[in-house]
Amino acid sequence: MARGKSSFGKTLVWGLLILVVMGFGAFGTVNFSGGMRGIGKVGDTEISVNDYTRALQTEMRAFEAQTGQPMTLDQAQQFGLDRQVLAQVVTNAALDDEAARIGLSAGDDQVAEALSEVKAFQGPDGKFSRESYAYALRNAGLTEAEFEAGLRSESARNLLNSAVYSGTTLPDTYVDTLLGWAGETRDFTWARLDGAALQTGLPEATDAELQAWYEAHVDQFTLPETKVITYAWITPGMIVDSVELDEATLRAAYEERSAEFNLPERRLVERLVFGNEAEAQDAKERLDAGKIDFEGLVEERGLQLADTDMGDMTKQALGEAGDGVFSIDTGEVAGPLPSNFGPALYRVNAILHAQQTPFEEAVPMMRDELALDRARRVIEGMAQSLDDELAGGATLEELAKDTEMELGKIDWTEQSDEAIAGYDAFREAAEKVAEDDYPAITELGDGGLFALRLDEIRAPAPRPFDEVKAEVAAGWDKDKTTELLVAQADGLAQQLAGGTGFADLGLEPMQEQGLTRDAQIPDLPAGLLEAAFEMKSGEARALPGDGSALVIHLDAVTPVDRESDASKQLEGLLKDRAASSVAQDLFRAFVTDIQERAGVSIDQQAVNAVHTNFR
Repeated sequence: MARGKSSFGKTLVWGLLILVVMGFGAFGTVNFSGGMRGIGKVGDTEISVNDYTRALQTEMRAFEAQTGQPMTLDQAQQFGLDRQVLAQVVTNAALDDEAARIGLSAGDDQVAEALSEVKAFQGPDGKFSRESYAYALRNAGLTEAEFEAGLRSESARNLLNSAVYSGTTLPDTYVDTLLGWAGETRDFTWARLDGAALQTGLPEATDAELQAWYEAHVDQFTLPETKVITYAWITPGMIVDSVELDEATLRAAYEERSAEFNLPERRLVERLVFGNEAEAQDAKERLDAGKIDFEGLVEERGLQLADTDMGDMTKQALGEAGDGVFSIDTGEVAGPLPSNFGPALYRVNAILHAQQTPFEEAVPMMRDELALDRARRVIEGMAQSLDDELAGGATLEELAKDTEMELGKIDWTEQSDEAIAGYDAFREAAEKVAEDDYPAITELGDGGLFALRLDEIRAPAPRPFDEVKAEVAAGWDKDKTTELLVAQADGLAQQLAGGTGFADLGLEPMQEQGLTRDAQIPDLPAGLLEAAFEMKSGEARALPGDGSALVIHLDAVTPVDRESDASKQLEGLLKDRAASSVAQDLFRAFVTDIQERAGVSIDQQAVNAVHTNFR
C-alpha cells in the first residue's frame, strides 16, 4: 500500500501541469457539433476529444514558452507535435485500459490527499477549499468528476510505470562487460607517410581513368541550384571620381577637423598616486637615491604597471601637474605633483611633438572621404526616382542606359561571394527572388543601390568533364598516391609487427598512451583510434590518409582498473544508463503488447475536427 501511495503522489504533477496550462488561458474544453466525444479507442477505453485537445494545447504552449514566439497549428504540424501528442494519448489510453483490465485504481482517500496538496485548491488558511477547487475547475472547463477521474487514471498509469521501471535490474555480467569495453585503454605508436615517401613514383593517368574517376566522384563537381540573375547597381565608389568638391567645402571640413590636423605637444605618461604628500615624497627620494625604480614602487603598492598608464596627455589635460610633467625628459619622473586622487609621481615614457598639417597637405586626406560622403547623398537622392522608373515599366537595361547604374549578370548560388554577391542585402534578395517578381530598388550596406531580375533557375547539374579536368586529375593523383602509399605501408606494418622499430624503418614515430575509446585528441588522424581498438597487442596495420598513409602499432592493451575513482563513477553511470535504456525498451514493449491485445482505432475525421477548431 505504501508503494502505491508513493506512486500516487506523482499524480500531483498531472494536476499541477493542468493548472499551469490554465494560467496560459488556453485550457478550455472544446464544443463540437454532432455530440462528438472521442477521437478513438484502445480496447474499451475511449480517447476523449478534450484529452487530445488539452495535450496538444499544452505542448504548443510549452513550445511558445521556450521560444518566446506564438505557435500556430500549421507550425505544430510541421514540427510533428500533433503526431507526438496523438502517440502519447494513445499510450495513456492503453495504460488506462490495462489498469481497468487488472482492476488497478486509486482510492478516495488518496485522491483527497492529492487534492489537499494542490495550492491552487487551498483557501487563505492554507487548507483545502471547496470554493477554490470549484472555481479553478470551472475556469479550466472541467467538472470535479472529470478532474478526479483524471487523477485516478494518472495514478494507475504511474503504478504501471513504476512496476516496469523499478523492477528492471541488470546482471553484474552485463555491467562488467560494458565497463570493460568503455574503460580499457590503448597505447599505440603511429607514423605518417606522405607523397615524398613514395618509392614507386606516381603514374600518369589515362583519359579513361580520369573519366572513370570523374564519374565516381561526380557529386564533387555538381553545381547547386543556380539562379541566373540580371542586376543593375550603383555604389558610392562608382561615382566618387565624378563628385566635385569646391574649396569652400574643403576649408570648412578642415576647420571642423582642426584638432585632428593640428595636434599639440603630448607626453606618454604613467602616474602613481599616494595616500599623502609624505608617502609620495619618501618614494621620490628613494627613487632619486637609486634605492628603487618606478616599477618597484608600483609593485609595492600592489599594482601592475598597466594600472598607472594614462596614455598620451596634453599639458592642459594634466591640469596642475602639466608644467612639472612637461619640464622633464623621456624616462624621468616628476613629483610629487597634484592629481584628482592625491599626490602622485609621473613618469614620461615618450615625447610626442606637436604636429601641424597645413590645409594644402590635409586636402588629399579629406577629399576621398568627403567625396564618398557626397556620393552617398547623391545616390540617396536618386533612390525614389529610380524606383518610380521601375514601377513605371522601365527595364534594368533601360535603367543602366539612362542613369549611372551599371548592368551585370551573375550565376548565383548560395556559395557566391564575388562582387555584388558579397553584399548581405543582395544575397538575401537573390535567395528570395522568384521568376514573376518585379525589380525594385534595394539599399546596399555601403550607401549603394541595386535592383535585380531572375532570368532562369538551373537545377543542380554536374560541371562538364572538360571544364574540371584539371581538378579531376588532382583528385586522381591524390587517391592514387594514397593507394600506393598504403601498399608501401603494408610492408612496413609487417616489419613492425615482427619487432622492427619505427626509427629503423626511417619513420618518425608518434606515441599515444592511455587513450579510451572516446578520447578527443585534436591532431590525431581520423581512423587511428578506432583501428587501435580493433587490433590486438603487438599488431601493426596500414591505414589510408588524405593523400598519405598511416602505419600504426598497438603497443599495449590496459584493462579497466575497477578500483579507481574514475572507474567507479563510470560504473555507476553505466548502470544507470543501461538500466534506464532497458527499462524504456521494456516499457515500449509493454505498451505495444497492450495495444496489440486490446486493439487501437483512431477516428481521423474527429482528429481533423479538433485541428479545425484550433484554426
